[in-house]
Amino acid sequence: YAELTPTQAVCKMNQAETSVLDISTAADFSKGHISGAKNIPLSRIKDTDPETNKMKTGPILVVCKNGNSAHQAATRLVKLGATDVAVLKGGIIQWKADQFPLTGK
Repeated sequence: YAELTPTQAVCKMNQAETSVLDISTAADFSKGHISGAKNIPLSRIKDTDPETNKMKTGPILVVCKNGNSAHQAATRLVKLGATDVAVLKGGIIQWKADQFPLTGK
């Protein structure tokens, strides 16, 4: 999987039907997230989860608070058969620092 800066992530999101998967806690997600993101905790990323199975057929951008746990989620998605997976480098913290908008605050 790839690691993308916020600017690269926006390009990816604009190019294709990219699913934005935010694995932040529900509390962090409600404080602000990328528009259109789905909040699915890391523990749910497995073969038996229908949301995860739907997502793995197309491009996925994995997001977390600081970019660390997104790597675990990306590794799981690749093991489950996802072929186009990317992680947001620096997470939501970097996204905000680079002045990109959040919704849900």
